[in-house]
Amino acid sequence: MPRFHAFGPAMAVAATLALGGCATQPPVLAAPYPIDGPQCDAERAEWALGRAATAEVVEEVRAATQSHAVRVIHPGQAVTMDYSPVRVNIHVNERNAITSITCG
Repeated sequence: MPRFHAFGPAMAVAATLALGGCATQPPVLAAPYPIDGPQCDAERAEWALGRAATAEVVEEVRAATQSHAVRVIHPGQAVTMDYSPVRVNIHVNERNAITSITCG
């Protein structure tokens, strides 16, 4: 019986590792937000505390805070922990009333 098939798995692993070095690298992506320019300023939207988080109010908060992105966070909602200096977070309660406004 030939002993070649004992080397088969080892050769497959070696070939895979060798070809893996030929793979192209992913492109380096730019930051998802402008590095220069205005960043979120939550204090500029304190007027919205206690108001209903309607589409109009949410857009006014985004504009007032000079943010590029906005997210409304409901009680118990899972959110990412990444920090974005150009994103405003609008925290609401069960009745959709704005309880706090933060940047990030």
